[in-house]
Amino acid sequence: MTEILALDVGSSSVRAQRFDARGEPAGELRQERYETTGAAEVAAVVRRVLGGEEPDATSCFGHSLVAIDRRGKALTPILGWRDTRSAGAAEWLRGRLDPAATHAKLAWLSRTEPDVFRDAARFVSFTDYLRGGAETSLSIASATGLLDLAARDWDAELLAVLDLDPERLPRIADEPVWLDAACSNLGAGCTGRHRAALMVGTSGALRLVYETERPRPLPGLFCYLLDERRVVEGGALSDGGNLYAWLERTLAPAAGELAGRDPSDHGLTFLPFLGGERSTGWDPEATGTVTGLTFATTPLDLRQAALEGVAFRFAAIADLLPGAEEIVATGGGLLHDPAWIQIMADALARPVLVSGVAEASLRGAAVAALERLGHEAPPAPLATAFGPRADRADTYRSAKERQQRLYEVLRGKEQ
Repeated sequence: MTEILALDVGSSSVRAQRFDARGEPAGELRQERYETTGAAEVAAVVRRVLGGEEPDATSCFGHSLVAIDRRGKALTPILGWRDTRSAGAAEWLRGRLDPAATHAKLAWLSRTEPDVFRDAARFVSFTDYLRGGAETSLSIASATGLLDLAARDWDAELLAVLDLDPERLPRIADEPVWLDAACSNLGAGCTGRHRAALMVGTSGALRLVYETERPRPLPGLFCYLLDERRVVEGGALSDGGNLYAWLERTLAPAAGELAGRDPSDHGLTFLPFLGGERSTGWDPEATGTVTGLTFATTPLDLRQAALEGVAFRFAAIADLLPGAEEIVATGGGLLHDPAWIQIMADALARPVLVSGVAEASLRGAAVAALERLGHEAPPAPLATAFGPRADRADTYRSAKERQQRLYEVLRGKEQ
């Protein structure tokens, strides 16, 4: 019987688990958290979790850059999506505004660390570093901003702008390594143009995975490749589970429950850009904003407004994905809080189905590997559903519009 050892390298933890030919867990979950950007240190965590075994399928965070020497030793820490120091370089590069992308980090590195840029033998993502640095997968390459999505090869024009020889990038090969974003959709059964994955982990994203012969990024959204025939399209937020954790450690204990409240109960408008803005405006220098504070404002009011604020930004992304009729909630940052899932359903004005998969990215990597072997996993289980509350529709619509007006006013001032 076919078994797959799947590995998932997230931005704060590493997980591994075996899956059978039906995509069902066939062994204990192994996991370890980490709090470092050192490439060698994170690689050591991966090795401990794997226990000397080699994975058959890997899911890994994207938007990372590690410069390595000829021996494969890291010359830089992992420059990940939360590192926004390359924002100025992103704006300089032909209007490609996402500082998380590798092209922006390379431009920034060449200006701020010219010796490292000159001496590096190769520039790779973390998962490429983990595997030796010589090869990358189409999926991982597509999130760098350096790939011509139509040609499925490195963008020669952009490399010329960066003064970067393509030999200093890993060779694109048919490797069983995929972006965790794509794996999360696969694992939760969110494929096709009509079922989107609403993922909240450390950050957040709303994504579709579907087949197309002509991948084309749309304004405000990202578009990466899962493989030769499928793309992952959607929008990302910098604030998700990290915002939830910030609320927990910053606010006094909140008396009361969110379940019976709506936006009219607090009068606040919250823009959740504590980590900068990704979709839809891609402004890494944006900051969080809250209006409507009074002496009557309580910790529960602030907590509710913040969670609603995230939900309204997801609604703004959903407006750019009109075909997404079904929404499936996934990710540990969201699934542990039913009240937040209900808020999402109200803000999105459509039902939110709750994924029954505990580790969607891990299962997605296993499903992708099984597909390569000719196995088709059964549909992913769903746990329950939260419908939008009809008696709250007008209140949530008004609150969403109020946030959008504040967003437009602040962006207008910045510009």
